[in-house]
Amino acid sequence: MIVAGFGFRGAADVASLRDALDRTGHTRQVGLIATAKDKAETPTFQRLAVDLGLPARGVDSADLAAQLTQTVSAASLAARGTGSMAEAAALAAAGPGARLIVARQISADGMATCALAERNER
Repeated sequence: MIVAGFGFRGAADVASLRDALDRTGHTRQVGLIATAKDKAETPTFQRLAVDLGLPARGVDSADLAAQLTQTVSAASLAARGTGSMAEAAALAAAGPGARLIVARQISADGMATCALAERNER
C-alpha cells in the first residue's frame, strides 16, 4: 500500500494539501494519508481524508523523529525534529521496511508538502 505523508502550515487549506498530493503523480494509488498526530485532528486534514475517501493516521513525534528523510528543511528540523514532515509521516505510517517512492513535493502556495512511501513486502 502507498502512504501519502503530509506536512502543512496551520493556515493551509484542503486545496493546498490536494495540490501537494497531485504533484506526486500517484494520487489514485494512495491507500492511506498520514501526518503528525496533532495535525491529523485538524479540520483541514480530516476534510482531505473525507474528500479522498481514505483513512487518516496521526504519527507520534518519536516515530517521526526516528525516520531518515531524503530532504531536509531547517524549519521542519526546528519544529518537528525531522528533515521532512511529509517524508517522515509517510515512512512511519507505512511501517517497518518502508521506502520512500516520491520525495516531498511542495504545493504551489508553499503551504503544504506531500511525500509517498510504501512497504517493501519482499
